[in-house]
Amino acid sequence: MEKREKILVGIVVGFIGVVVLGLAIHSVFLKPLKKIDQETKLLREKIAKINTERREFFEAEDALKGTAQRTFGTDINEASARSGEMITKQIALAGLDDADFTRLPLSPNVLKGARQIGWSIQGKGSLEKIVNLLFLLQTSPQAHRIETISLAASEKAGEVKVRFLYQTLVLQPAPEFDPIELKPKFTLESPERFAYNAILERDLLRPYIKAPPPPQHRDGKPAPSTAPAGPEALKVVSLSEWEGQPEIHIRDVNLNVTARYRPGDKLKENGEIVAVDYRPMPSPRNPLLLSHSRVILRIGEEFWAVERGESLAQKRKLEAEQWPPR
Repeated sequence: MEKREKILVGIVVGFIGVVVLGLAIHSVFLKPLKKIDQETKLLREKIAKINTERREFFEAEDALKGTAQRTFGTDINEASARSGEMITKQIALAGLDDADFTRLPLSPNVLKGARQIGWSIQGKGSLEKIVNLLFLLQTSPQAHRIETISLAASEKAGEVKVRFLYQTLVLQPAPEFDPIELKPKFTLESPERFAYNAILERDLLRPYIKAPPPPQHRDGKPAPSTAPAGPEALKVVSLSEWEGQPEIHIRDVNLNVTARYRPGDKLKENGEIVAVDYRPMPSPRNPLLLSHSRVILRIGEEFWAVERGESLAQKRKLEAEQWPPR
């Protein structure tokens, strides 16, 4: 065999040896390592899932303990008695007569991990006091739900009948928790109570009162129109926002025309529009109601406010501490 052929044979044999050695290394070392990597990845995914479930478990446990702290007790009879006592106190705080109310316990409703108990409540009183009662019960700190509220006119003038369900929970089995003293967050003097006054303003159960006929002259002809004039005819009907900019819509009730303005526009003798104040504040006409917006006018060196729904004639002067922060 010639030298050249020997060299070629040696190269081929060496190449085959390298290939065989590579396959051996892959079979002995790399393939098991790849399998180990796959198993390691699966284990990491399982560990991550277990950690997520563990975190969710502790979060749910804390939430359950927080709910348990807001219940009336861990025993059904105890919770029923305490909830009934609380309802009786709220009836008195609302200014109602306990003798005008009946409370019937509801049969426990079996839920997953809890029992739902409550009371069917019926009674009567003035609409304002009934609203007081619903506000006090709705904002009570205990875990609860008020359902199927119905109002009806009473036989006695100035009174309405109310019927609703007050429901709460008894956790079973109850988790271990540290008892806390539950105190109401709101009272009948809280600003949050003012939002319920819209029910009183609507007074849907008031009997229909026929509007009086228009005034007439002695000869039977209608009296001349007494339509408002000047600022009294200009009513602020909307204080909305458009693309982040406030818009003021003022309606001329005589011409039945609505004009749109923005801060910086002038209203002739009624001053210049400075801004729109969107802070919820007690209404200057009725402190029991909240006014959510007003337009600020500048007349000379003084600033005036006109609440939404009022005419420019009803403007009120603002002191420095009443100006909007900006």
